[in-house]
Amino acid sequence: MVARGVPAMAAAAVAALDLTESSNWWRDINHSPLWQDRIFHLLAILYGVVAAVALVQLVRIQLRVPEYGWTTQKVFHFLNFLVNGVRCFVFVFRRDVQKLQPDIVQHILLDMPSLAFFTTYALLVLFWAEIYYQARAVSTDGLRPSFYTINAVVYVIQITLWLILWWKPISVLVILSKMFFAGVSLFAALGFLLYGGRLFLMLQRFPVESKGRRKKLQEVGYVTTICFSCFLIRCVMMCFNAFDKAADLDVLDHPILNFIYYLLVEILPSTLVLFILRKLPPKRGITQYHPIR
Repeated sequence: MVARGVPAMAAAAVAALDLTESSNWWRDINHSPLWQDRIFHLLAILYGVVAAVALVQLVRIQLRVPEYGWTTQKVFHFLNFLVNGVRCFVFVFRRDVQKLQPDIVQHILLDMPSLAFFTTYALLVLFWAEIYYQARAVSTDGLRPSFYTINAVVYVIQITLWLILWWKPISVLVILSKMFFAGVSLFAALGFLLYGGRLFLMLQRFPVESKGRRKKLQEVGYVTTICFSCFLIRCVMMCFNAFDKAADLDVLDHPILNFIYYLLVEILPSTLVLFILRKLPPKRGITQYHPIR
């Protein structure tokens, strides 16, 4: 029995050593100012690339159809440029941002782009909802007022929480602020699931020979899956962020967690969606123009 137990104990010791070394590797990077700066600057570069792509696409659309104003497609790309540009700026100066006082300024710089990201992709949900209801001959007059109202409520509540935190910093309010945004992210995920799913099922019922049916079906399916997943991950992560100090994203010594989080919930989804929606609108006189194609 003793002889049998020795190999098992040795294997357990090796596994424990590997786990310890892995933990040390994670901890060493997290607590290294050099690695913190490297990871934050890498995030800044990635955000800068996405911002540049969104800006180039916006310029291309404007050159293709200069006679149109701020269409949904142009606003979508402009907001993508704005969100990713601000994120790039924040991560370039991430160490300086952490030193800003009062602390509420840090929260605003880190969280405001997340609100703008919500607005950007809520705009896509609005566009799909309009297509869906128009196809079913249902009035869409109330959709845009609802979109503006929902965004206004979200911003007012979040700004109110920030003002209260500025007046009297309370840890409970910090948790409440993070949980509120977790709820907003869940709402956005359900919006994509509802209207993206409805539009996908509606397109499936079109005749097989319908022009562009297959491509549009793939486009809606991919974007719905990507956006639903990213907002759901954000919701779950914000819940952990609110209650677990080890999952705190607002500190310098969690660079690896920051990299994984922002890569999954903003950089990768934005890159994929911009690629999927890269098609330019047709030139005037060839066919009727529709935003976000």
